[in-house]
Amino acid sequence: MQQILEPLIEKIRNVKRIDEAESLLFETIKKSEQIKEALEFAKEAHTGQFRKSGEPYIIHPILVAAITAAISADKTMVIAALLHDVVEDTSYTIKDVEDKFGSDVSNLVEGLTKIIEIRDSELLPSTSDEKLLASALTFRKMLICSIEDVRVLVIKLCDRLHNMMTLDALPKAKQQRIAEETLVVYAPIAHRLGIAAIKNILEDLSFYYLFPDEYAKIDRFLTSHKQDFQIKLNTFISKVKTLMVHDGFKAGSFEIFGRLKHHYSIYLKMQRKGISIDEILDLLAIRVLVKEPLDCYRALGTLHLNFKPLIARFKDYVALPKENGYQTLHTTVFDDTSIIEAQIRTFKMHKTAEYGIAAHWKYKLGSSNINIEWLKNLQFQNESIEEFYELVKNDLYSEDISVFTPAGDQISLPRGATVLDFAYAVHTQVGERASGALVNKKQASLLTELKNGDLVRIITADHPIYHCTWIDAVKTSRAKSHMRMRCNQRRKEIDRMSSINILSATFSVSVKEIEEWIKEEGIESQIYRVARELSFYKEVIHRFIDSKKVRSIFPAFLQRQHRRLKQYDFENFIVYSADYIGSIEFDYCCHPKRDDPIVAFKIGSKAVVHHKFCEKAYGLIKDNTPMLYIEWSDSKMQGYRLLVTLKDEKGALAKFLSYLAKIDLNIISIKLGDGSSVSNVCEVIFETKSHDQNRLKELLEKKFKLIELVSLTDAYKQI
Repeated sequence: MQQILEPLIEKIRNVKRIDEAESLLFETIKKSEQIKEALEFAKEAHTGQFRKSGEPYIIHPILVAAITAAISADKTMVIAALLHDVVEDTSYTIKDVEDKFGSDVSNLVEGLTKIIEIRDSELLPSTSDEKLLASALTFRKMLICSIEDVRVLVIKLCDRLHNMMTLDALPKAKQQRIAEETLVVYAPIAHRLGIAAIKNILEDLSFYYLFPDEYAKIDRFLTSHKQDFQIKLNTFISKVKTLMVHDGFKAGSFEIFGRLKHHYSIYLKMQRKGISIDEILDLLAIRVLVKEPLDCYRALGTLHLNFKPLIARFKDYVALPKENGYQTLHTTVFDDTSIIEAQIRTFKMHKTAEYGIAAHWKYKLGSSNINIEWLKNLQFQNESIEEFYELVKNDLYSEDISVFTPAGDQISLPRGATVLDFAYAVHTQVGERASGALVNKKQASLLTELKNGDLVRIITADHPIYHCTWIDAVKTSRAKSHMRMRCNQRRKEIDRMSSINILSATFSVSVKEIEEWIKEEGIESQIYRVARELSFYKEVIHRFIDSKKVRSIFPAFLQRQHRRLKQYDFENFIVYSADYIGSIEFDYCCHPKRDDPIVAFKIGSKAVVHHKFCEKAYGLIKDNTPMLYIEWSDSKMQGYRLLVTLKDEKGALAKFLSYLAKIDLNIISIKLGDGSSVSNVCEVIFETKSHDQNRLKELLEKKFKLIELVSLTDAYKQI
């Protein structure tokens, strides 16, 4: 099957004139009166407008329409692509578009217009604290505008693809900013929609601008070995063709073509494995296309019976498709001195693999097996923009695994997902009541990481269970968002009851009297703040005393109310109480670590500390046990988690640790490798007096390949 998009991209690179762009458009889709009319309308609307490169602006929408036509062949989408900038950049309105081209086209154009791009002048430098927020805004607008019609997303991806091809005209800082956004926003969306043809090109273009040196090294290696690779592929393909015909396949009923892995996937593999490019064994790959699904397994038998397979690398996505519709058999085999990956799929599966949801329109495949429920569910996300971005991005871009319920239903989850993620994927109530699990009929923790093909049974309690300290441990946005929402509600409830208990202990009056006073003052909705904010606690104390002064005629009562609030400083804690507090103790039921949310109970002259989400503490709070206002004392040191890739050379770790000491970082723990084969990935937990994360990042990036630098903050901190 001939590749459509890559030859088109090569032609687009050479287009400089309007007539050349028009000619290319009508090579990809049959000329019709509506498309010609839309083309003339767009040309007139963009008259006098030019791009940064100096080219007439109209070339851009024409080429976006050509790319859209290549992957979808949908006339309405092509017309919308031609008009996608008309409303935003010219005097024409959506009403003008609807009157001329109908509501279907105008709805698409309106969806595209709502996705307000981060314009060149607004692009933020990569070091800016606002970078995440800006990308997140674009990201959410893109996805939410696409809920009603996913075609909006497909056209937007084509638009970004052409923009990435013309980045040369922009300053370097803007090139990197746009490439960064493409890699973390647009490529993941293409992946989720199953459009590999666009995803791979977007990734390689982004890689070229973000890591030019690494890209150049890989490119030089591939170019210098091109002939050798091609000979190896040709020889292997010839062998496989002969064997398949010998095994009963008719000549001409199947196709085999070879390919090299694309640049960015090679780079990711180098990073994951901690190896150089010449150590990657499976740079070469073939695709075998057959007519029927059963033929995939026949072809697999031919390969495995004639070439030694690496069984650990075999994956069956034909029987267990990915959520984005991807179906292929993956295997890796030895051929003489070469290791070659083979992907076996039907012609129909190939169309879906390359064009994803767009194949539904391009090839009129009938009902699509691509799950876009994730897109419809996005409107229910209540997180802040940054959290929305981080949560959904994680779901979009993670490699899928398939696990099963006891009834045999398949559940797709991102790699690294836990049993608790599975529970929430089955149903929210199952996640909320999950108390244990059986994985492959063996008892397992809710935080057990699942593997492809696992059979999972969730054991549920008869009441909801709060797993508030596990929010960081789960992987999916569904689990994280539900857990965070419930834990925030729970925290507010605990703080409300704690506040009443604190005030009761402060004034030595009954809980009932405090509750009545709160109701009289009309501060029921704010009272939870007493347990959180010292200033509000003191304000409420003054307010209570003032209100009692007005009403009371008994001097003894007033004297009792004037007990002064004192501050007691202990190691790691500050306690405020009107009574003497001589010591701090921990109970044995929970083990709060620094900066975890905590509560304190007044037992005689002791403050007994619990984790705020401790079940025993919750019982004591409900029983109106006297409580104290407590907070962590300020830490002079800020904790961070650092992930870096070290060079594969002798003494690399020693040099790294020496540098950390030089910049005054106090190492708490160090871990080399990630438990798999990635031995060059190093994780370090450290403390430092510096609270400037950007400055730390700059210092570390000067010397080492930084993967991640994260401040060790509270995972379920109030939004």
